[in-house]
Amino acid sequence: MIESLIARLFAVFLVLALMTGCAGYQIGTRSLYRNNIRTIHVPIIKCDSFRPELGVNLTEAVQKEIEHRTPYKLTNRETADSIMTCRLTTDSKRVVSQTNTSEPRILQTVITVELSWNDRRGQPLFENRFLPPGETTYYFAENVSLVPEAGQSISTANQLAIERLANHIVDQMELRW
Repeated sequence: MIESLIARLFAVFLVLALMTGCAGYQIGTRSLYRNNIRTIHVPIIKCDSFRPELGVNLTEAVQKEIEHRTPYKLTNRETADSIMTCRLTTDSKRVVSQTNTSEPRILQTVITVELSWNDRRGQPLFENRFLPPGETTYYFAENVSLVPEAGQSISTANQLAIERLANHIVDQMELRW
């Protein structure tokens, strides 16, 4: 009788201990992002390169990633809780390897971006990257290699770099643990 009472009390204690240990955890992606931000505005990204379509493509990719992976809703500037401004500063192409006849065998494209994400009061919202004192802009870069002989083009390489940049940018929107 006493042994069964002790076993029951131990079982109840074990269940209570396990339940209280998990009380602070949250399930789902909502815990990865800021609770005080619900809407975001991402204007068309300005492009300083000779390929203005890259800015539009990057804007579309960032907006799709935000809608797909975060709880934030895209909205216009007047009603948004936060604004993400971005500038595509450079896109370059360089030869990594060439044949004996000086034809490019492997090329690399690099796209760099300046980015800031601020709330309505102008406070920066990124937490996962180091920002030197006095700076308000973060810098992101992505590179992709391509082989023209295999049928790859600079357009497909740039699109892949844009998709990777958008993914990387949205990764940085998550809160620190």
